[in-house]
Amino acid sequence: MKKIHLLLVKAFIKPFIATFFIVMFILLMFFLFKYVDDLIGKGFEWYVILELMMYASAANVSMALPLSILLSSIMTFGSLGENYELVAIKSAGVSLQRAMRPLFIVILLLAFSSFLFSDYMLPKANLKFGSLLWDVRNKKLSFLIKEGVFNNSIPGYSIRVDKKGEDGISLEGIMIYDHTGTNSIAKIIMAKDGKMYKTSDDRYLVLKLNEGVRYEESSGKNSYYNPRQELYRMRFKETEQKFDFSSFKMNRTDENSFRSNTQMLNLKGLEKKGDSMTKVVDSIDRLAKLSVGSYYKQNNITKGYSKIKVPEKVIKGDIIKEIPKDQQLNILQAASDQATSIQQAVAGKVLEHNDVVRNLIKIKLEYQRKFTLAASCLLLFFIGAPLGAIIRKGGLGLPVVMAVAFFLIYHIISTVAEKSAIQGSVSPALGIWMAIIILSPVGAFLTYKATVDSALFDISSYKSWFINLFKKKTKL
Repeated sequence: MKKIHLLLVKAFIKPFIATFFIVMFILLMFFLFKYVDDLIGKGFEWYVILELMMYASAANVSMALPLSILLSSIMTFGSLGENYELVAIKSAGVSLQRAMRPLFIVILLLAFSSFLFSDYMLPKANLKFGSLLWDVRNKKLSFLIKEGVFNNSIPGYSIRVDKKGEDGISLEGIMIYDHTGTNSIAKIIMAKDGKMYKTSDDRYLVLKLNEGVRYEESSGKNSYYNPRQELYRMRFKETEQKFDFSSFKMNRTDENSFRSNTQMLNLKGLEKKGDSMTKVVDSIDRLAKLSVGSYYKQNNITKGYSKIKVPEKVIKGDIIKEIPKDQQLNILQAASDQATSIQQAVAGKVLEHNDVVRNLIKIKLEYQRKFTLAASCLLLFFIGAPLGAIIRKGGLGLPVVMAVAFFLIYHIISTVAEKSAIQGSVSPALGIWMAIIILSPVGAFLTYKATVDSALFDISSYKSWFINLFKKKTKL
């Protein structure tokens, strides 16, 4: 038995590791395609992009781990069935359930590890990823001069060139507006051609200009208002203009600014935030009740202090007929104005209430998501292992197709149910567990069919069944 168990574990571990890294690589490529506009053309160092990809890979574990378990389990039992190793195991008196036990223990360890990862490591990775992505998206574009367009990336300067060389260094027809002066009058520099380069410490960008002229205006020699301004014109054969590159460096934002986000909290943090959100909802409802109730006169009358007892008056029919005709128009207008005020007061509170409730639903969803990752690993194993034993095909052909098909079904159900939960159509717990609830009978059915050696996906069996059916009809 130990040799069989060791054989099954070894047969599972190799495809699991391979498929896990393949899926992670594919998901990282999707990540790069999604954020390529935020990464290209901003002059990031290679380690910044590598750090961002590392944090993104941690967020992709929730998709890569269940898919790799499903695919590797189908490949393992499919290859065992294709090579008739499952037949040999069953002939030795070992049932399919007993053969799955060592792999079940491995999947339990993976599921428990995924729970710990989603509760401890994933919030920290999401925090790092969110803060770094914020800095990447808000970093200024690196100095990229385009032909015929004024570039204002460097504070205080507007730069335009007529033509840019193929080497990216040579420039022709240069015009620079310098707004850094104290008199709010721009200085203009025009040059026939030039070159641009960075200093060795990457602190400054230098434009080396040739054959140009510099125009500068001043408000006069005295400090009082003088309508006779002075214009200086200086021609040069060669000069250099230096620009500070410090404004282009990416400053890291304090991570504590993102720490309260839902995806960056563990179970304790989610419980604490959920309690605070529940108190906010209660306070909003209470304030809404008080603000609306203040419009009704009966709430403004002091009760219990009047000794005069007046019998209740029963009004039958239309209440407007009880009011004198000369006062009906004024009372109707006052009632309409009061109803409009109530409607406006309620509309604002309803929007605020809905926003807080939606955030509370997201907190509940994220709380349940910590457990669904582990549950999905177990579910997809009990789908993949019997499915591989039934189809009896190894490799990356049919197992990949079946794995992708079942994972898409799982992912679509979970996504639709989660969106329905956010909209309030279903409860958050039911929405996040919907895919597991629906596919659990499928896993049980496949396990039963694999145990009894059912030819569920054997086309020849269905073909023979149809042939026998038509034979019976012809006899009748």
